[in-house]
Amino acid sequence: MSGPANAARSAARLGAVQALYQMEVSGATTADVIADFSAGKLPRETEAAYTETEGDLDLFKVLVEKAVDRQATLDRAIARRLSKGWRLERLDAVARAILRAAAAELEQRPDIPTPVVIDEYVEIAKSFFDGPEPGFVNATLDACARDLRSQP
Repeated sequence: MSGPANAARSAARLGAVQALYQMEVSGATTADVIADFSAGKLPRETEAAYTETEGDLDLFKVLVEKAVDRQATLDRAIARRLSKGWRLERLDAVARAILRAAAAELEQRPDIPTPVVIDEYVEIAKSFFDGPEPGFVNATLDACARDLRSQP
């Protein structure tokens, strides 16, 4: 897969993270955020790479719907990989959204290689955080991938 398809997937991933965050903080519904994505309102990003690319609606829907439908299972997979004493609720809401979207993709889209999924969400984390969070996202998703996927 090359250029435009990769950019469309990247836009879908960023949009899904923003949608999950929006749903958590404002109570938006799955239908609301899918409508926003379809209308080009998500992702909200100034980088041309995302704004000039129409997102992959099918991937976006899978990420958002499965992150919501399977939240308890995905949250358990993530929580198992957090340091002792940390709970998912203690994480920043954006970090939670990144981990949930990534976990949904790892579980639901085995056709997308694990390193690609992890790298994409680490890049998203870098766009939101300047500190240790991208490394934390990388380590957590690497560990979660072993639980959520049968192949390495």
